[in-house]
Amino acid sequence: MNTGQLTSILPLILLVVVFYFLLIRPQRKRQQEAAQMQNSLTPGARVMTTTGLFGTVVAVENEDVVLEVAPGIETRWVKAAIGRVVTPGEPVADEPLADDVSDAAETDKAETDKDGTTGTTSERNDGQDTTKS
Repeated sequence: MNTGQLTSILPLILLVVVFYFLLIRPQRKRQQEAAQMQNSLTPGARVMTTTGLFGTVVAVENEDVVLEVAPGIETRWVKAAIGRVVTPGEPVADEPLADDVSDAAETDKAETDKDGTTGTTSERNDGQDTTKS
C-alpha cells in the first residue's frame, strides 16, 4: 500500500471512528439504561410513559405493565412505553408550582379595570367580543 492511498483512506477511517464515539456509543448506552429501568419496575412505582401519561405500576407481567392512571382505572402498557420513573420529590406536570399560583394571582389583579370591575372583555360584554383599533 502506498502512502497516497493511505492518506486518502485515513480521513474516512477517522470519520467512522468519530461517528462511533459521538453517536453510536452514547445511543447504545441510553438504550441499555432504558432497558434496565424497564426491567426493574416494581408495583407501586410512579412512572411516566413516553407519551407523557403519569401512572402507578400495579402489576408487571412479562413484557406488559399494568398502570393505574386514576383511582380504579387501570391500563395495560408494554414495558418499552415507560419513559422514566418519577421520584417522589419531583413535581408532577399537572400540579401547579407555588410560583405559578402567585403569578396567576398577580395576573388576576392586573385584569381589574379602571372602573374597578374584573374579568375578561367577553365576560363584561355578555360574550360579545369587541376589539378596539
